[in-house]
Amino acid sequence: MFKPCFVIPVYNHEHAIAGVVAGLLPHGLHCVLVDDGSRQECAAELARLAAAHPRQLSLVTHAVNQGKGGAVMTGFQAAARLGYTHALQVDADGQHNLDDVAAFLASAEQQPQALVVGYPIYDASVPKGRLYGRYATHIWVWINTLSLQIKDSMCGFRVYPLQPVLALMARQRLGLRMNFDIEILVRLFWDGVPMVNRATRVGYPADGVSHFQVWRDNVLISRMHARLFFGMLWRAPRLLARRWSGA
Repeated sequence: MFKPCFVIPVYNHEHAIAGVVAGLLPHGLHCVLVDDGSRQECAAELARLAAAHPRQLSLVTHAVNQGKGGAVMTGFQAAARLGYTHALQVDADGQHNLDDVAAFLASAEQQPQALVVGYPIYDASVPKGRLYGRYATHIWVWINTLSLQIKDSMCGFRVYPLQPVLALMARQRLGLRMNFDIEILVRLFWDGVPMVNRATRVGYPADGVSHFQVWRDNVLISRMHARLFFGMLWRAPRLLARRWSGA
C-alpha cells in the first residue's frame, strides 16, 4: 500500500510557511506541520493555517525547540498514527522546488521500499560557503557507506518509507538537529533500504531564515561522522559483500 503525506518541520518561518503550504495543498495529500517551539508570531500563523484547512492539515506542537531532527521524527510518528505509509519531508523556508513533488511521489510509488533522496541543483542564490562545505560531508558519507550510491546527504527534500524509519527510530537514538538528515540516511543505507536519487532545484530566498549554527552544528556533524565511521568498520564485511553481490 502506498499512502503518502507531507511532513514539514517549522521553526520561526512565519513569513514563508503559508506559501509552502499553498504550494502543497493542490496535490491533495494531508500535511503534518510540526511547530518546533516557534515564537508567538509563527505559532499564530500555524494555528491560522490549521484552522483554515482542518481536513488537510494537522498541527503538532513542541513546547520547547528540539531541533530539525526532533521535529521531523515527531512528524513521522504523527503521520504513522494517521495511517500514512510514506512521508515527503519538505523544509519550511521555501527553498525547495514544489514543482518536483509529483515526480518524487511517483518514484516512491514505483519503489515503495526505497527512500527517494533529493540531490540539489542550485541556482545563483546559493551561498558559496554552504555549497563547498557540503562536499566534506558527502565524502564522509561515501566512506561510511562504502558506496557512492548517495549523491547528496544534506538535502531535506525526501520521501521516506515510514516502516523502516520507525523501526530505526525505535532502536537507535538519532541526531536531533542538523546532523539528522545525514545520519538517518547512512543508517537506513546500513539497514538495506534502497536509495533512489532524484535531482531537484533548490534556491535560497533573499528573506529566508536559516537555523544552521556554524559552530554548534559543525561540531555535532563532526562527532556524528566519527561515530558512523566506527560503526561502519564492523559493518564493512557485510557492506562490501552487498556491494559485490549487487555488482
